[in-house]
Amino acid sequence: MEMIMSVRLAMAIGSAILLFCGCSSTSEPQLSQVSQLQQAQDCDLTWFKKVEMQILTGDDNGHGPDLGSLEWRSVVEFKLGVRGDEWLPEISSDLWCHYIDEHFIKKAGVE
Repeated sequence: MEMIMSVRLAMAIGSAILLFCGCSSTSEPQLSQVSQLQQAQDCDLTWFKKVEMQILTGDDNGHGPDLGSLEWRSVVEFKLGVRGDEWLPEISSDLWCHYIDEHFIKKAGVE
């Protein structure tokens, strides 16, 4: 009987530890699925054109990387002086577009 009580107590403690660890917050906020979907909407041709109007990625002859390509995104990072920064979201992700938009791109009508 005492052995069963000890096992149950150990299981209860283990469950409490797992629950506590699973619910603890991290230093970076987690994004909800709705928030991620809203952020994904930034990564489209309209947004790429808006960025290109503010951060020219081509040369004076109109040559440059395809809008939205990984090469284009890398040039945007280079022009902003943030290429290789660890805190940037993955360059191929929609979160990258959202981050660049929020931190570097001027909103229409806002100076």
